[in-house]
Amino acid sequence: MTTREETLAAWLAREKEVRALLAGPGVATLAQMKESSGMEFLQRIWRGELPSAPIGHTMDFVPVEGEPGRVVFQGTPGPEHYNPIGSVHGGYFCTLLDSALGCAVQSMLPKGTGYTTLELKVNLIRSLTDKTGPVRAEGKVVQVGRSVGIAEARLVDVDGKLYAHATTTCLVFPLP
Repeated sequence: MTTREETLAAWLAREKEVRALLAGPGVATLAQMKESSGMEFLQRIWRGELPSAPIGHTMDFVPVEGEPGRVVFQGTPGPEHYNPIGSVHGGYFCTLLDSALGCAVQSMLPKGTGYTTLELKVNLIRSLTDKTGPVRAEGKVVQVGRSVGIAEARLVDVDGKLYAHATTTCLVFPLP
């Protein structure tokens, strides 16, 4: 059985590996998006071949796992993410979860197809603070069709404690 300390060490080691591979922040071109399937596009970002998402740099989180239908992001909330009442702002939860949800849907898209979030529903279960340590948002696809993608995600700490749950509905469309 893995101890909390072993899990924490593994999570932090994985985050360090990923950060070493990622390119600086930027936005891929439409041509770059169109030349790969959704999963291939994400893998190119994760290998540092395409720019990484600016929001990840702003909010200080990274993708740590990904496969078709499932993507995991990790971040460590700190005082820079606080609201005026002394806990992590709900926007941090939402951004981390929205990233995992959207990328899970994107990982299932064929070449030449894009998506955008139509609806995001987040249930905050408990507060995050700078003492929580790293958290992971794991997004999993429920269904992706020709025009709609649905996914769900959970935000947990190294102990598996649930901090939030989210669902999304995404519009799927051919890239212009």
